[in-house]
Amino acid sequence: MSYQARIYVVVGMACSVSLSAVGGFAQDKKPTSYAPVVIAEEFQETVARMSAAKPAVMQKHMDLLAERYDLSDRPAEGVTMDRGKPVQSGVRVKLPNGVSWQQLSAMSPAEIRNKGLWPKGFLPLPHPNHPEGGMVFPKFHIDEIKEQEARDLTRFDLDYDLPDHFLPEFPAPIYLTTRPDLGDVSQGKLVTIDNYFKLFNSILNPKQLEGLRLLVTPFPQQQFNQTDDRRSLKAHRGVTCFDCHANGHTNAATHLVGDIRPQEFRHRIDTPTLRGVNVQRLFGSQRALKSVEDFTEFEQRAAYFDGDPVIATKKGVNVLERGSQVHFMAEFQALLDFPPAPKLDVFGKLNLKKANESERRGEALFFEKARCGECHPAPYYSDNLMHNLKTERFFEPQMINGRMASADGPIKTFPLRGIKHSPPYMHDGRLLTLEDTVEFHNLVLETQLTEQEKADLVAFLRCL
Repeated sequence: MSYQARIYVVVGMACSVSLSAVGGFAQDKKPTSYAPVVIAEEFQETVARMSAAKPAVMQKHMDLLAERYDLSDRPAEGVTMDRGKPVQSGVRVKLPNGVSWQQLSAMSPAEIRNKGLWPKGFLPLPHPNHPEGGMVFPKFHIDEIKEQEARDLTRFDLDYDLPDHFLPEFPAPIYLTTRPDLGDVSQGKLVTIDNYFKLFNSILNPKQLEGLRLLVTPFPQQQFNQTDDRRSLKAHRGVTCFDCHANGHTNAATHLVGDIRPQEFRHRIDTPTLRGVNVQRLFGSQRALKSVEDFTEFEQRAAYFDGDPVIATKKGVNVLERGSQVHFMAEFQALLDFPPAPKLDVFGKLNLKKANESERRGEALFFEKARCGECHPAPYYSDNLMHNLKTERFFEPQMINGRMASADGPIKTFPLRGIKHSPPYMHDGRLLTLEDTVEFHNLVLETQLTEQEKADLVAFLRCL
C-alpha cells in the first residue's frame, strides 16, 4: 500500500486498520478502534486528494443504488405529506432475474439464501463512502443553512446520495403537544439560530426556549470543526441537532453509528424523526438509551465524534451541563407532536366512518395476518422494545462498498405514527417506499400476503 493510500485509510473515521509505517504515527501493527490524533498530511493536500477521488467514490455508490432500486419519480396518486409533497409509490427494490415477489414469499429463508435470491435492496445500505463515513446532508438543507447563516455544510469529499423525491418534506411542519390549536408553528420556515426566537418567543416558556436555542446552535463535530482533519473547506463552527432533525423532524441526513467496530460493521443511520419522543422509552436505533436526556447528551459528547473522546477533545467537544442544558433541550423535544391523522380515533385506530374499504382491510391485516401490530401496537404504533428480525437467515455475509452485510442485530421499534412523512425506511434507509417496507416484512415474517393484501396494508399505513 502506498503512503498516500495509508493516509487515506486512517485520516477518516475511527477504523480498525493498521497504522504501521504511516508518517508520524506509532508503529502499531495491531488493529485499533482509535483515529489518529496527529495528521501527517497538509490540509490542502488532503483536500486535493479527496476532491480528486470524489467523482469515482460517488459514481461507485450511485451505481450501487441504480443496481438496487428504481429511482424514478413516481408519486402516489392523491397522497401527499402535510405541505403537499407527493409520497412516492410502488416497490422500488429490484427483484433478482427470473423470480417474482409471490415466488419469493413461497420460499423458505434457507432456500432464498442457498439460491442467492435475497433482493440486493434488502441488504444493508452502505454510507456513500463507508470507509470514511461521517455526516452528509441533502443539498436542499445545505442551501437553506447557507442562505440563513452563511454556514456551509458542503463536504469536499462527498455528496448526499438519495434523490430528493424519496426524502421527507422540507422544511417540515412543527406540531406542539402543548398547543395543538396552533397547527404548524414553523410558519413554513426552517428553524435556525437566526429565527427561532422570533418564531417561538410567545409560545414556549423560557426553559423550552433555551432548549430550542441549544438545538439550533452549531457546535463542533467530526467533519465540521476547526481542525485540519475536517471535511469542510473552511474552518467550521460545526453542526446543530436540527441540521439532521430539521424542524424537530428529519431531512434524512445520514451518518454512521458510533458504537460498532470495526468500520465495515458500522450501520448507516437514517435520521429518525423526533416527533413523539414524549411517548418513547428507548432512543437510538441500537443503543437503547433510556431517556431523551441520555440521547441528547450522548449525541453531543460521543456520536458527534464517533464515540472517540480523544478526538472529541481535540476538535472542541461541547460538554453539555446535565442539570440545565440537557434538561432544557429534552423538555423542548418532548413537545414535538405527531402530525395530524384525521382518519384515526382517540385510540389510534381507524374511524370507520372516515376510512375506505381498502384502509379498513389494511388495518385488519396489520393487527392479524401481517403481524405488524405485535411490535407496533396502537395508539402510537410502537411497543418501546427492541427486536431482532434475523435477516441474516436470507443471505450470505458479503462486503458491499466497504460495508459488511451481515446481521443487523436488535433494532428499536420506531413509532409508525406519521410514517408516510418520514421516508426512507428501516434504520439505515434501505427501503425507499412503504411498498418496499411491506414486501420486506412479508418475506422476513413469512406472512405470504397476496398482492391485494399488500396494497391494503400500504393504504392503512398512509392513514397513520
